[in-house]
Amino acid sequence: MMQASRRLSGKRFLEQSPAFSAFQSIYPLPSVEHGLDRPRYGSTVAVKDTGHLIRKGTGGRSSVSGIVATVFGATGFLGRYVVSQLAKMGSQVLVPFRGSEDSHRHLKLMGDLGQIVPMQYNPRDENSVKAVMAKSNVVLNLIGREYETRNYSFEEVNHAMAEQLAMIAKEHGGIMRFIQISCLGASSSSPSRMLRAKAAAEEAVQREFPEATIMKPGVMIGTEDRILNRWAQFAKKWNFLPLIGDGSTKIQPVYVVDVAAAIMASLKDDGTSMGKVYELGGPEVYTVHQLAELMYDMIREWPRYVKVPFPIAKAIATPRELLLNKVPFPLPNPEIFNLDQINSLTVDTIVSDNALTFKDLGIVPRKLKGYPVDHLISYRKGGPSFGSTISERVTGEF
Repeated sequence: MMQASRRLSGKRFLEQSPAFSAFQSIYPLPSVEHGLDRPRYGSTVAVKDTGHLIRKGTGGRSSVSGIVATVFGATGFLGRYVVSQLAKMGSQVLVPFRGSEDSHRHLKLMGDLGQIVPMQYNPRDENSVKAVMAKSNVVLNLIGREYETRNYSFEEVNHAMAEQLAMIAKEHGGIMRFIQISCLGASSSSPSRMLRAKAAAEEAVQREFPEATIMKPGVMIGTEDRILNRWAQFAKKWNFLPLIGDGSTKIQPVYVVDVAAAIMASLKDDGTSMGKVYELGGPEVYTVHQLAELMYDMIREWPRYVKVPFPIAKAIATPRELLLNKVPFPLPNPEIFNLDQINSLTVDTIVSDNALTFKDLGIVPRKLKGYPVDHLISYRKGGPSFGSTISERVTGEF
């Protein structure tokens, strides 16, 4: 109180000075005293459902954007890129985690001191979920799993958790933006259980939180991706790569940084993305075989494939699913022969003709060939400069 009184007395003394009047005409000062009854920084978050969520600020990790975001699934592949983008603009990010204390360690460095806040929680405990969401005005659900475990089924991870988060966010009253990450190809008629669960989650989120924005990215490619890295590791270890079916299934992979940029563009808009569904596919459509060729081109190995028909691939993958809940110990997680992914490869997964896309968010997605797949250089036998590309082998002079 003593300090507040001194500041108030000093301000009144300055206001009586003629020089201060001339100075204030050029640089007007706020009339409200910044005492103990007023916070030094005010929130820049819009108080209505429409309008810009971020209105002002100098930008940068040391600024105050006004966003307090709870990012469920922040410790996953996409999560690290979303947290980085949020922290870079001066947002406070709450990181719920349920595993090791080391699972979120890499995220702490992405924001200014105290801006990345890890919070341990139990996704099956409603009070625990409410606690990590209590101070937020933005909620992002990035939770997803492409295989089942003894503890978590497809339906619980991909559907039930999303429905619970949307319901709690609506009850919260102060959550202005809710973004649900689904999957390209999610449909109630999909042959994949995971994609059916994702489609059910979309319906549940739209029912519980109608203003939610739903993003449906294709297969995401990046440094920590779960497709090209697995293929490269398998090819290096066994000197061949199994192609499920004949490799002709069409997919539309997308660079993970572009997906994170789409999420940020949605947060920064004037509310036009609220209540809408976006399908986020890359600029090029690949067959599985063409994507494998790109992988081999980057690791500079001669491509060797073994085509595995769908019935045989399913027969190889089925025993794990049958034994998953029948044995008293956890089974290894599937990598190449994942029964649900094999089922999903029986149909093409590309962006619909009339869907909202990156273009509607003002983003131009990057082509995969080049920087997005440069991380595969680490799989070359003799270092980054080892070997030659397939095109150089075929057309080069000897």
